[in-house]
Amino acid sequence: MENIKIETEYIKLDQFLKWAGIVATGTESKALISDSKVKVNGEVELRRGKKLRKGDIIELGENKYKIVN
Repeated sequence: MENIKIETEYIKLDQFLKWAGIVATGTESKALISDSKVKVNGEVELRRGKKLRKGDIIELGENKYKIVN
């Protein structure tokens, strides 16, 4: 599991995917989310604007990312 540090209280899911270097563009981010390929805390998340906070775990395939401050 990779720890991803954020400097703010929260980050939106689509922004997180770009911040973490998982995707290069917002279009790629939107596609992954709408194709049900992203899980947040074990649940498929379809909302690009889902607010992620410290401790949340994001899964994409076999890769896991944890948000830390």
